[in-house]
Amino acid sequence: MKKLKTLLKIALSLLLLLFVLRQIDTHKLLAILQKSDIFWLFWGFIFFNISKIVSSVRLNYYFRILGIQLSQASALILYYVGMFYNLFLPGGIGGDGYKIYLLHKFYKTNIKHLIQATLLDRISGLVALIFLASLLFAASSFVKIWPPLLYIAILSAITIFPLYIVMYKRFFPLFLPILKSTTFLGVIVQILQLVSAYFLIVALPYQVNTIDFLTLFLISSVVAVLPLTIGGVGAREFTFLYGLKLLGSEPSLGVAFSFLFFLVTLLSSALGIFFIHKPLGVRHP
Repeated sequence: MKKLKTLLKIALSLLLLLFVLRQIDTHKLLAILQKSDIFWLFWGFIFFNISKIVSSVRLNYYFRILGIQLSQASALILYYVGMFYNLFLPGGIGGDGYKIYLLHKFYKTNIKHLIQATLLDRISGLVALIFLASLLFAASSFVKIWPPLLYIAILSAITIFPLYIVMYKRFFPLFLPILKSTTFLGVIVQILQLVSAYFLIVALPYQVNTIDFLTLFLISSVVAVLPLTIGGVGAREFTFLYGLKLLGSEPSLGVAFSFLFFLVTLLSSALGIFFIHKPLGVRHP
């Protein structure tokens, strides 16, 4: 069953990519990628990885509530190995499953609580994504398509955190002591990723509407969270294709940006291979 799901994800990613490529001028896409400024790509890579460092700090807050005393270096190594598993070995237990397995093995921590910790880590990031996406959407050109979208975006930005807090208190009371700190870190992570995305936009050889691109970046990040493709490949490009078409803009630039972001993600996730054959700094206390 797991192999079938993986094959379906790969198939959907490939189909979406092929569909997107058939809708744009691929020669122009290649020219854009070749002319992209490596200097700004480097800074995009740096800030993406800073966001992952902060993400590992946030995840370690959850682990420490469960009595798992990982050093921050160990937590960071574990986070990068999880990224590697998520992107390069999606047919196995996945990055989150690997972390749960390893920590249960060494610390005998309740699996249910480990699942809750990794789930909350994901949810806190998603909530921050929706909040920032709503703010940017309200300032973007998309609200001109249908004016009520402005009020929907504002309502989403206002209500997402109260709804999150209610859900948190109802279903995850064990982690209440770190609600504020992890929520704050979740927002910081997404802001750092926005900075990374901004540098990738600057790297493009043509000027674009930065607010519209960052809005689509956050929306595509929400779409990429859905477990339908491999690492969001295809889904992110599809989002940019139709998002820019709605605005009457050239979609090749958006697809090029999406490819650059995937390249940054790929290179960052590949760093996990340097630690995959080690115990990841995890030691039984």
